[in-house]
This record gives sequence, C-alpha cells and structure tokens, in this order.
Amino acid sequence: TFKWAMQRKVFGKPLIEQPVIREKLAQMFAGVETCTQMLYDITYNMVSFGSQGAEVGARIALLKYQTTRMNHLVADNAVQVLGGRGVTQTGMGRVVEVFSRMYKIPAVYGGSEEIMADLAVRTAIKGYPKHARL
Repeated sequence: TFKWAMQRKVFGKPLIEQPVIREKLAQMFAGVETCTQMLYDITYNMVSFGSQGAEVGARIALLKYQTTRMNHLVADNAVQVLGGRGVTQTGMGRVVEVFSRMYKIPAVYGGSEEIMADLAVRTAIKGYPKHARL
C-alpha cells in the first residue's frame, strides 16, 4: 500500500501527497507498531517471570483483541488507498484482496474479540482493590 501510494499519480502528483492518504498510512503504521510492541512486551515478561497466571492470559487476550481490530483497520485502509485494485484477485491488488478477505478467520480462533476483551476486563476487575476510591 505504501509503495502504491508513493508511485501512483493523481491529479499530476503522487498519491502520497494527499493528507488523507498519509493519515491512513499513519493509522496502519501505528497499529502494526503497537501490536508488535505489545507482543514483545508479553514475550519478555513470559520469559522473565513465567508463562502462568491470569495476568498473562489477560494481556494475551488484549493482544489478540488489539491485533484483530488492527487487522480490520489495515485491510480497510489498504483497500481505500489502492481503490479498485484493492479488490482485484490478480495483479497488484492480489495481496490486499486476500488479506481483506482472510484476516477475520484468525479472529475467531480461541475466542471471539468480545470474549477476549471481556476476559481482560474481568481480570482487571479481580485485581482492583475493593476499597479504592477516587
């Protein structure tokens, strides 16, 4: 998608010069970077402190939730940037079309997004001090 935005000319200028395109790319970059950092952090903590416990499960659930939501954003923005090519099954849009068709499948393995989000919040509730006040 980035390469396409750099090469595609629209109204005599590269597509990347359109602020809305840069915004879409920034959303995609930030989503990927955020999920990658969450994964590194969870992995480090599991290696350093062990892989058992409710907190680890809750953090993994949040990572799964965030990653599947990010995949939706990336798929949608990539199709928007590529335009008609983003929905073609051949040529330059093939990878984007396959991703936007298939990204949802892993979202249901091991629990839906809503189940993962609920698990994380319920774990936070259990760890919250009963007598805490604002």
